[in-house]
Amino acid sequence: MTEQKAVEEIRRAIEKAPLLSANAQRLMQITADTDHELGDVIDIVKCDATLTARVLRVVNSAAYDLLNPISSIDRAVSYLGERMVTCIAIGDSVGNLMNRPMAGYQAAAGELWRHDLFTAFAAREIARCARGDMTIDLAFTAGLLHDIGKAILSEFLHGSAENLVGDIDAGHVENYLGGEKKLLGMDHAEIGLELAKSWQLPTPLQSAIAFHHEPQRAPEEDRLLVYAVHLGDIIAMMNGFGTGSDSMQYQLDQGYQDYLEFDTKQLPGIILEATELFRQAEASLTQNQETES
Repeated sequence: MTEQKAVEEIRRAIEKAPLLSANAQRLMQITADTDHELGDVIDIVKCDATLTARVLRVVNSAAYDLLNPISSIDRAVSYLGERMVTCIAIGDSVGNLMNRPMAGYQAAAGELWRHDLFTAFAAREIARCARGDMTIDLAFTAGLLHDIGKAILSEFLHGSAENLVGDIDAGHVENYLGGEKKLLGMDHAEIGLELAKSWQLPTPLQSAIAFHHEPQRAPEEDRLLVYAVHLGDIIAMMNGFGTGSDSMQYQLDQGYQDYLEFDTKQLPGIILEATELFRQAEASLTQNQETES
């Protein structure tokens, strides 16, 4: 397949990708605004019967082990927090896309979602080290969506993993992203950006998706967020939450030191906190899915 033909087919696949629900889009727009209040999130959930039911099901799952069930959506959203509500809304809209097997990356079903979920919690903890103002839950959402392009690109990479890794080892390309670009004319970050634009995501989220492997290329106003996701992504891979053949096939951009007051001595604590939050979230969301099936 020629590069031009591959790009044309990839763009057609992007056009066929599922759309985010209007309420999921609205949630991400609101949470990207530093002036928003929790009541704004509650109002969106209340206007969506399906989302309301899922939020209540998650908060009352065994993972949270509440003494008394919660029946009020106000209390449920307050208890879960914005990040989990956003996670539920995204899962409802594009969960099938993010949970399917990715043969092109030699990754099993669910590995992309688990990687993104761990990255989200790690990015949120990293964001606490920001040298400036940043909404930590925006870092969570950005981490959750940063690799969405892989869900589309995977089918076009089938049987290429060994050659891509070989090209990196031989120095023909710098990293897996470069290998994707060389092979098909587009990489997963570019594809993710196309999806983000079609979903009308806020500009900072678009930047995190487009530049999470090359944060120095992000617009200056978004660079702090992108570095948080960049480090969260690497931490997720370091802890075994990768996406198959491309795991640990990227370089750490040392420029993060200009944007984050992060010391490697903090790493164990960040990993511990991210792991604990990830395990609880994964358990509650999995139980929610099992209850529905």
